[in-house]
Parts: sequence; C-alpha cells; structure tokens
Amino acid sequence: MNGQVKIPQGDQKVTVELTMKELMALAGIRFHGNHNIEVSARKKLNSVLEEKYDIEGGSQPRQMLN
Repeated sequence: MNGQVKIPQGDQKVTVELTMKELMALAGIRFHGNHNIEVSARKKLNSVLEEKYDIEGGSQPRQMLN
C-alpha cells in the first residue's frame, strides 16, 4: 500500500539549536563512549515537534534496531 502522508504546515521552517557534536551525531557519526550526545540532540528535536504540534503526553521515542 503506497499512500501519501499530509503534514499540516509541513513546509514551515523551524529552528533548533544544536552543538556541532549533536549535529554530527544526527548525521551518523558515532561518538563511542558518549551516546548522550545523540540522545541530547534527539530530545531537542522531539521538544520542537511537541511544541509545534502541541503533542500531549510526550510519546516514547522509537527503538532503533542495529
């Protein structure tokens, strides 16, 4: 099944302030021994999404399989 997902104001720009290390972690660079960098960056992104879409209850992040 191939459907389209419509996101209200999907082209609206948002600003998220990340450190260079957080940006690198989200781009796929691994910081062995410091997983907290990626976790911190993802929390910032989730926070902006929750603010923009007024998500209540803070959904749990998806588990990624390696």
